Amino acid sequence: MNSVQGRFITFEGGEGVGKSTQIRRAAAWLEAQGVVVVLTREPGGTPRAEQLRRILLERTDEPMPQSCELLLMFAARASHLANLIEPAVARGAWVLCDRFTDATYAYQGGGRGLPAADIDALVRIVHPQRQPDLTVLLDAPVAVGMARARARNGTGGPDRFESERAEFFERVRQNYLQRAAQESGRFRVVDATGALEHVEAAIRAALQPMLVTQAPSR
Repeated sequence: MNSVQGRFITFEGGEGVGKSTQIRRAAAWLEAQGVVVVLTREPGGTPRAEQLRRILLERTDEPMPQSCELLLMFAARASHLANLIEPAVARGAWVLCDRFTDATYAYQGGGRGLPAADIDALVRIVHPQRQPDLTVLLDAPVAVGMARARARNGTGGPDRFESERAEFFERVRQNYLQRAAQESGRFRVVDATGALEHVEAAIRAALQPMLVTQAPSR
């Protein structure tokens, strides 16, 4: 029987903070330490959840009501949890997830202005017992993140969220920072404005204590 304890680690942050790059680097480093890693993202992660992701991100002529956006996020999350995250953690893998429910509080709560109580209610339905063991919040000023996102997109153009105005992302960032302050035991805030290697080193420092307490494989 596998005695290795599974972990659920989330990477959060606004647009252009380098989550995708850093989560891949963290996964590679953990695998070099002998950890079985499952790399995933939200919305998405499973075929059904990826279909919902496309609906959420695509720009269409039909407006998307805020309630529809919120419910689609949790519909994708329910499938993701049941079919990927929970089974992986149960078998002892470390699941590294690019965004999770903190993003919903930040984007739909902080950015859109939806009541936190509405999000809380969906959390109680979809994952009342599952919270991240660690959340790495990559933080950068909105102007820096937006400039990076524009450079990253090139000619592809922004998705529905990336098309929002700077004021929206300021609210998102402040919500993230407030949540990190309120749950300092779970969050590690990393300055994402530095060199890639410095950011990577800070993330490794956040992960290292979890490796120390990891039980050996049997």
